[in-house]
Amino acid sequence: MFEPLKGLFRGQRSGPQGIGPASASPGVRSPFGGRASEAVRTRPSRGLEEFFTHIRDTTGLTILDLGGANQQNVSFITGLGHRLYSENFVQILHETFGVEDTTDQSNPGQIEYFLKQTLDYEDGYFDGVLIWDTLEYLSPALLIAVIERLHRIVRPKSYMLAFFHADAKLDAVPYYTFRIQEVKTLELTQRGQRRPAQLHNNRSVEKLFGKFESVKFFLTREQLREVIVKA
Repeated sequence: MFEPLKGLFRGQRSGPQGIGPASASPGVRSPFGGRASEAVRTRPSRGLEEFFTHIRDTTGLTILDLGGANQQNVSFITGLGHRLYSENFVQILHETFGVEDTTDQSNPGQIEYFLKQTLDYEDGYFDGVLIWDTLEYLSPALLIAVIERLHRIVRPKSYMLAFFHADAKLDAVPYYTFRIQEVKTLELTQRGQRRPAQLHNNRSVEKLFGKFESVKFFLTREQLREVIVKA
């Protein structure tokens, strides 16, 4: 139970007993370099609503948030009676592979190190995962390894929520922090932009999660494709 706390002191990991450092204040550097824009807006999320629909009648579930620990998400999910583990996926990606768009993410040793830092959990450990938009920053070799690891650490019939930008012509995509306001409402804080490692259409997303039971899409007005994946 206390093992996830081992990374709390380096600001990368937190378990159900605590959270990591507070989000960056305006003017600090984002994980991708440059200055954080801190553009904030609140909007409805059908994907988030769908995610909570599947867990609302149960308590004591174990949820993983790959967006890094923030008090709002911790309070909301634990307030529903669930345990929350947080991983600052993007920050650890930056620390492992660097921030350049051309960074090579195919080195097997670095991939294994990254998985050890972010997804080092027992098989079937989680009942749900909030992936957010983190997968867009992973090149093919690393992305495949991450998806395979996620498939291992989630329980059968569990759910994951992931976001993908729908416009395949974008040279750079916004980097967001996602905070849960209500069961179907999100606060998005844009902290800058970065060139994605790859962008995905519906077919490629379905292929990416081919080992999972089902994939369901919701398209938002921000051209964010919200995806519910059932294990």
